[in-house]
This record gives sequence, structure tokens and C-alpha cells, in this order.
Amino acid sequence: MCSSEVCTGGSALDAVEGDAVEAAVAVEAGGATLCVVSPTASPALDLAAGHHVAVPPDTVEITGTARRWGVHPLGPVRVRVVACDGLLAFPPLTLPATGVRVLPLAGPFTSRAPVPRPGGMSGVHRSHRFGEGGELAGVRPYGPGDRPRRIDWRTTLRTGEPYVGATLPERDAEIVLLLDVLQEAGGEEHGVPSVLDTAVRAAAAIAEHHVRQGDRVWLMEFGPWMRRLRPGTGRRHHLAQLAWLAETRPMPEGRETSGDRLPVAGLPPNALVVMLTPLLDPRSAAALAALARARRPLVAVDTLPPGLRRRATGEWSDIAERLWRLERENTVGRLREAGVPVEAWHGAGSLDAVLRDVARIAAARR
Repeated sequence: MCSSEVCTGGSALDAVEGDAVEAAVAVEAGGATLCVVSPTASPALDLAAGHHVAVPPDTVEITGTARRWGVHPLGPVRVRVVACDGLLAFPPLTLPATGVRVLPLAGPFTSRAPVPRPGGMSGVHRSHRFGEGGELAGVRPYGPGDRPRRIDWRTTLRTGEPYVGATLPERDAEIVLLLDVLQEAGGEEHGVPSVLDTAVRAAAAIAEHHVRQGDRVWLMEFGPWMRRLRPGTGRRHHLAQLAWLAETRPMPEGRETSGDRLPVAGLPPNALVVMLTPLLDPRSAAALAALARARRPLVAVDTLPPGLRRRATGEWSDIAERLWRLERENTVGRLREAGVPVEAWHGAGSLDAVLRDVARIAAARR
């Protein structure tokens, strides 16, 4: 008789890319028996060994390394019990799999560009309106409600009229990270990162940067499930963002989704929308055009790997790929003409220039 148990400390394990993953199988059997524990797992978990031999009662440690973000199965685990040097064999016992959620490892990302239309109560972004703040924006005549401690005595003595220093308050901003999961391309078999991998890592880096600044970051999917994560602040919320990103998966082939639905309906109108998309589906360009017509602050981040090539299936494959790339360049050009900035993802500092342009356009519209 043998009873086995997987000790995981809960229904699912959480780890970060590169961390060790550990589980345990407790085996108990009567008499002189021998147990062979054979775990299976996703290749992304990279188990250290495929078989373990134990003399019960014992606990078998199953170890591995989390290689890639996502929700990966650990198990099922097959346990075989033999006795009398293998002459007796008990029916094998199969333990169910448990999920291991591996959080994405965000790359370094910093940005000094201003965020358009900050509208919160406090933060690090300079507002476009005068108010109580720490950044001097000039001087103006003294008016009702001004505090005497803000009087600029140098200007007052020179003009003979009371003047006060005008300041710009600091505000927080709302950021909407919209992940396009309509199409997937690339991957290890192509020698380049996949589209979804680039989008998830970019979203994790951008979210971490803005959460540190006190901004409110929304996470949304543009695809069949339309998942969303409401904004929050602090490290605990950022861990929830990483867990949400780890569950991102591409749309299955052959499944249709509506492309005319505005994906950010109901969100604050001043929120900056950052759509991470490879622009491989016409519905992605249509969604960007709809957001531009709604006059929302908008940035499109191109997540198509630069070295990606389509699979060669015939003598016309090279010509077909050239035509596809020309069509995609035309789509990017039309989006830019419609006022949608499209910028490839290069990590830290890659969005500074385009964010400055978006902030300048948003200020001009006011």
C-alpha cells in the first residue's frame, strides 16, 4: 500500500523567472518496498531529474528552474511501488498536476518625458495649470486668496505693486497598458523573442516605472477575453500586475473577436493609452484609429521582433514576405498620418521622444 502527496504549500506556486521551483512527494508504504517517483512538467520549469528512487517512508524533493514567465503545469507525478526485488509491483498511482505561476522579469526602463494630462491629487508630474506646488513658473500680480508668504519681494519693490510667485503643482497620472493578443509570432524556434514575450516584458517594465512614481496603471487585453486589472498603488499592487501579466496568452487560431469595440470604453478620458501591438492584425490598426479619433493621448509600441522572418514554404516566400512588410510599413505610415505615434520597443528611454510629442500635442489641444 502506498499513499503519496504533493506538498506545494497551496493550490499554486509563485516564482520569478530564474528562481528555483520546489515541490515534495511524501511516500509511505508497508514492508520492504521501493518507490519510483517520475514527475513531469512543462519545459519552462526545467526539472533537475526525471526519476527519483526512494525507500519509504521518505519525502522526495522535486526541483527545477523557472525559465519563462507564464502559468505552467508541474505534474502529473507517477509513483510506482515494487517489492521483492521487482517481483511484486503495485498499481501505479498518478498525482494530479498543480499550476506554477512564473512572474515575468521586467527589464530596466526609465523615462524622463512628461506624461500628458496628469490629473490626480499628488504625484511627480508637473501640471499645466497654476496651483500649490514646488516648481516655480514665474510671477503674477497678487490676487484674492494668495498667501502672503508667496509674495515675490524683489518684483514687488521694483514695480511698486504686490506680486507673488506662480508655481505648478505636481500631479499623478493614469496609464492604460493595452496588450494586443490577437496574433502571435516569433519564439525560440525562430531565434528571436516572441511578440507576446516582448509585449509582456515591456508592459512589466513600464508598469513598474509608473507605479514607483505613484501613477495609477491599468492593464487591459485587446483580444477575445478582454481581461483588465484596475489600477492601484504600491509594491503589492505591482505584484498583482505581474501575476496578471503571467496569465496572458495569445488568442487561439481560428477564434474570432469583435474589432470595432472600443477597448478602453469607460476609462478616464485623460488617461494615456499605451498599446503594445505587433500590428499583424487589421483590427489592431482599426482600434488605434478609433482611439485617435476619440482624441485620447495615445502611443503605439511596436512589439514585432526586428529579426523575425516568415517561414519559407515555397519559391514565392521571399516575394510574399517583401509584400507583407511593405503593406505593414504602409499601415504604420497611415497611423502616423492619423496622429498615432508608433515607436519600436528598445527598453529604457525608447519612449521619451514620442511621449514628449504626445504631451506637447495634448497641451496644444487645451
